[in-house]
Amino acid sequence: MAAVVDKEKCSGCGSCVDVCPCEAIALVDDIAVVDAEKCEDCGVCVDECPTQAISL
Repeated sequence: MAAVVDKEKCSGCGSCVDVCPCEAIALVDDIAVVDAEKCEDCGVCVDECPTQAISL
């Protein structure tokens, strides 16, 4: 399993990229994209996202 980004809600702010301890998130065309291979389901990005665009 990996974090899932709701592309409609994602503002492209990059907060999740900055806090991800696994370096599993990148911004692609101003939308957060999660690398499922790297994601460890820690939930840090879920708590950080100001638009609630990320879920586990």
